[in-house]
Amino acid sequence: MSDLILPCEKELLLKVAGGDEHAFSELFNNHHQLLGTHIYRITDSLELAEEVVQDVFLKIWMSRETLVDVQNFRAYLFVISKNHALNCLRKLAKERVHQKTIEENAFALIPEENTGLDGYYTLLDQAIDHLPPQQQKVYLLSRHDRLKYDEIANQMGLSRETVKKYLQGATHSITNFVQSNIDISAIIILAAIFF
Repeated sequence: MSDLILPCEKELLLKVAGGDEHAFSELFNNHHQLLGTHIYRITDSLELAEEVVQDVFLKIWMSRETLVDVQNFRAYLFVISKNHALNCLRKLAKERVHQKTIEENAFALIPEENTGLDGYYTLLDQAIDHLPPQQQKVYLLSRHDRLKYDEIANQMGLSRETVKKYLQGATHSITNFVQSNIDISAIIILAAIFF
């Protein structure tokens, strides 16, 4: 019996499939907490777990007509949420690799023989000083204090997505600042790296 859907839940799914928003709200209330716990175990991030739960229930609502054919809603819910969570984690990993590549390329832009290491760090400090205050704080917490997106978000009272955007903006601004303040030979090196 545990593998099959309960009659009252089948009726609830049929109502949701028919577009009943109250039934959908009840379905969400019945499952969101258990689902959130399940996703948290996969992502190890409360914010990402909440995001996945919301995305999954939005997806269920958008394709609600398919609920008519669901025989085990809990299993169905766990499978689609696990897949979505893994996709989010893969996307996050790609973004982090991309971010790291941008930063490594920015660090490689200034040849030591032209400016010296001290000159490079001075230029980097100037670039960081030119950032807007919030971007600057996010960048320093990420790069100097080595905090994760979620930790920065909690500390600054921002969403994870905002932290990510600030960090991307900061890295882009620093790269542009460094590019505009290096000599022509470094610009040629930069062109070789990116083009």
